[in-house]
Amino acid sequence: MFATRYGAVRGHRRVPDVVAILGIRYAAPPFGVDRFREPRAPATWTGIRDGARFGPIAPQSARLPGTPVWSPGDEDVLTVNVWTPALAGARLPVLVWIHGGAHTFGSSAQPDFDGVALARAGLVVVTANHRLGFEGFGHVPAGAGAGLPDNRGLLDQVAALRWVRDNIAGFGGDPDNVTVAGQSSGATAAACLMVMERARGLFRRVIAHSPAAPIHSRELAAATTAEVAAAAGCRATAEALTAATPGALVAACDRVVDGYRRDPHSGRRHYDPVIHAPVVDGDVLPADPLTGLADGRARGVDLLVCHTAEEYWLLDAVGSSAKVTTERQLAVFAADFDLPEALVTAYRAAMPQAPVLDVYLTLLGEVMFGEYSRRLAERHARAGGRAFLSRFTRRPDAPGAVPRAWHCADVPFAFGNLDLDEVRFLIGGPPDDADRRLSQRMLRSWATFAAGGDPGWPHLDDTSRHTHIWDTRDRPHAPVHAPWTDVDFGPLCP
Repeated sequence: MFATRYGAVRGHRRVPDVVAILGIRYAAPPFGVDRFREPRAPATWTGIRDGARFGPIAPQSARLPGTPVWSPGDEDVLTVNVWTPALAGARLPVLVWIHGGAHTFGSSAQPDFDGVALARAGLVVVTANHRLGFEGFGHVPAGAGAGLPDNRGLLDQVAALRWVRDNIAGFGGDPDNVTVAGQSSGATAAACLMVMERARGLFRRVIAHSPAAPIHSRELAAATTAEVAAAAGCRATAEALTAATPGALVAACDRVVDGYRRDPHSGRRHYDPVIHAPVVDGDVLPADPLTGLADGRARGVDLLVCHTAEEYWLLDAVGSSAKVTTERQLAVFAADFDLPEALVTAYRAAMPQAPVLDVYLTLLGEVMFGEYSRRLAERHARAGGRAFLSRFTRRPDAPGAVPRAWHCADVPFAFGNLDLDEVRFLIGGPPDDADRRLSQRMLRSWATFAAGGDPGWPHLDDTSRHTHIWDTRDRPHAPVHAPWTDVDFGPLCP
């Protein structure tokens, strides 16, 4: 039994040396009178709540392998899960995980986020749900003055971190030694937390794997709300949007996304139809992460960044990305993203035998993840922060294996969850001994970084731009950097 400020919870030992406590409420259900508002503290309870099951997931239409699906009526979505060695009197480093999913789907219940292996490495692991899609990141017109702020998903994450600060000692964790970790949109959220005043002092370190570039301006967020409202058949007002059901807004967002996918003349969103992201609102999020880190707003926070070598191949494989297979389409894509002609030429020269699709996927992976990752680390270092950079290049060696070193493939390695059936697609089949050794190295790196800020290689500084490579064997490592200098990664506008 474990005590929290709100009531007692019961844990379960699915393995002898780690206790899991699932579905612990950290905030009140964000619906009814609390919809589109900042998270409130949960109600207290009597007795002992059983922590055997994950809590409901946030409204979404995704159906991911091995995870629950959202059902209308599921409202108690703001929950955390804890894995702990439960050592008496321990004050272990704490790792808080923010899941990815384009700020639109996913949950803490995904099997590859199981915290047993990291807990065995000496961490208390916390995974959290937060509001997604329009519920979490949609702009509500005139909402800020009415208590309906932007970036509600980020505010949920702050509430989860406050829960950790106030309660984690009872689970064997050290509230003064917290690391926030995330992948993809979860990594972007972690970078946003670094520059948010509301999150100051709640964590000491950040691990960001494949942070995604898009941060939205208020103008773009407002334009997206107008599209979503039209698709939902309602006016773009706080009253009308609040009256629409969560399911109706999920369906409306899906229709907007599908429209971008079908329209090759719709600009950036045709290639990457992510319509929700953190919004630079000047309040909850005062600046985009690149600007905030360059200004030194988080120089006291250690930052560990990783990206994969072939990020966008996954999105192509699952049909989430537009196909670009001709030189004309490649030129249109470059113009839509304001990429200099010299940049495309440099990648063409570096990949002389590659088909157009491969050049496009490489460029899109860099503009969305790779180059953005490097800039986050380098700007933090230049502002006086400690930043570490790494790159995941492992490909499966089995004959006929399809996956590359693509988006999400690094997560099961870092969590130590390679043997799950649900990750076979991501990693290209059953793991071999070399994969398991790589996983142990990555897991130890996370653990030592969370414990004391040292992942095992030099941090970036004026004399070192060392990028650590994660792989099962030596491979050539020569990413193209220089031509990206003139590409802008500021907040997106309409």
